[in-house]
Amino acid sequence: MRRSLLLLTAATTALVLTALLVPLTLLTRTHAADRTTAEATARAQWVAHALGPALATADERETAEQTVESVNTQDLPTTSLLLANGTVIGPNPGHSSRARATDAIRLARTGRAFTYEPSTGGRQVLVPVQGAAGGTAVVQVTLTERQLYAGTMTSWLVLAGIGVGLVLIGLLLADRLGARLVGATRRLARTADRLAAGDLTARATPEGPPELRLVAGQLNHLATRIDELLTAERENAADLAHRLRTPVAALRLDAETLRDTEEAHRIAADVAALERSVDDVIRKARRPLRDAPYADLAAVARERAEFWLPLAEDQGRTTETTTETSTHPQPDPGPTPATAPVPVPVPVPEDDLTAAIDALIGNVLDHTPQGTPFRIAVRTTPEGTAELTVADEGPGLPPTYAAERGTSGGGSTGLGLDIARRTAEDAGGTFAIASDAASGTRVTLTFPPGPPTPSGTRPAPPEPTD
Repeated sequence: MRRSLLLLTAATTALVLTALLVPLTLLTRTHAADRTTAEATARAQWVAHALGPALATADERETAEQTVESVNTQDLPTTSLLLANGTVIGPNPGHSSRARATDAIRLARTGRAFTYEPSTGGRQVLVPVQGAAGGTAVVQVTLTERQLYAGTMTSWLVLAGIGVGLVLIGLLLADRLGARLVGATRRLARTADRLAAGDLTARATPEGPPELRLVAGQLNHLATRIDELLTAERENAADLAHRLRTPVAALRLDAETLRDTEEAHRIAADVAALERSVDDVIRKARRPLRDAPYADLAAVARERAEFWLPLAEDQGRTTETTTETSTHPQPDPGPTPATAPVPVPVPVPEDDLTAAIDALIGNVLDHTPQGTPFRIAVRTTPEGTAELTVADEGPGLPPTYAAERGTSGGGSTGLGLDIARRTAEDAGGTFAIASDAASGTRVTLTFPPGPPTPSGTRPAPPEPTD
């Protein structure tokens, strides 16, 4: 936009200056010629007036020669006196002591003073001298092209300088205006990017032309409205989840009335887990969208692998959980325990990360033959991104598999992989599946890195409480 504005200003200014300066250059040329001709005419008339009495007698030729010689100085037009008998006093453009009687000279001898442009170039001024002995004499002032247009080049250079200066001033003003417009537009775009990233506190500062100020005001109004709608939705979700506490409490009371103590304890434990889940739903629903909790991907992966280990062993499966970190060389911070786990923080709430890993492990346990081994791998790349891979050695995905929410082609709801996909993509990461009958299925989630700490690690901040 800034470059386009500069080009438009330069083109417009150049066209306007061309329309103005071209006539001015022609006018200065004409003015220079007219000024020089007027000066030559005045000189010729002065010579004719001075020589009138001297030429009244034939013995005053010496006086005439002195008068003509006095006006023929360097850099001035050539002045000559053409007598009636053809004799030339002073410089003669034809390099002869006698002048050929041309039509212009004969016309001047009739008593007319005029200027004309000969075929050889330049301009001549002819003024008759009345009362000369032997007939009318003629004073001839000859102007060359250089003398006729003297000073024109200087005027053109001045005009060119003015034109260049005006173009530069126009470009400077256009650049300042473009910088203001571009700066306001970029700041408006950054505010929109922050809103798109979930920062609903971002607001645009109305600045720039009226149109941009109007857009900034409407963007702020939109952000406020979105924040209000999301707040209302979170409160509605929290209210719905809160209503579940009453039937859950009834279930807990019913469990306590069971006669079988072991069965009562088992059902009570399940009801307590359900209550914790309801509380998690309420906390998550009421958590502002702009909050960005971080979870330790390696720790959550290890914890979920241990949670599912009894079922995996019951199905005769072997499992493996690995963590591989790749970091840039850091100064030695001092001795650390060799067994201390390295955290891999990712910008995902812990409950969302748990749900995604559970969905991936559950797919392996539900859709591969018993005894099929699987592994969970967590690693960080040199670029700082984190990768979670859940791979099995099963028969791979069915040919009818469709990567769409609610459709799997494998006899399931199709929601498990979609939960994992949304968890990665909502955090700014990616979701990928590789599957074939020979090597099984490999699901990889990538996450952007978490915030670094002075020690180089990325801790997971605590979950917000209700």
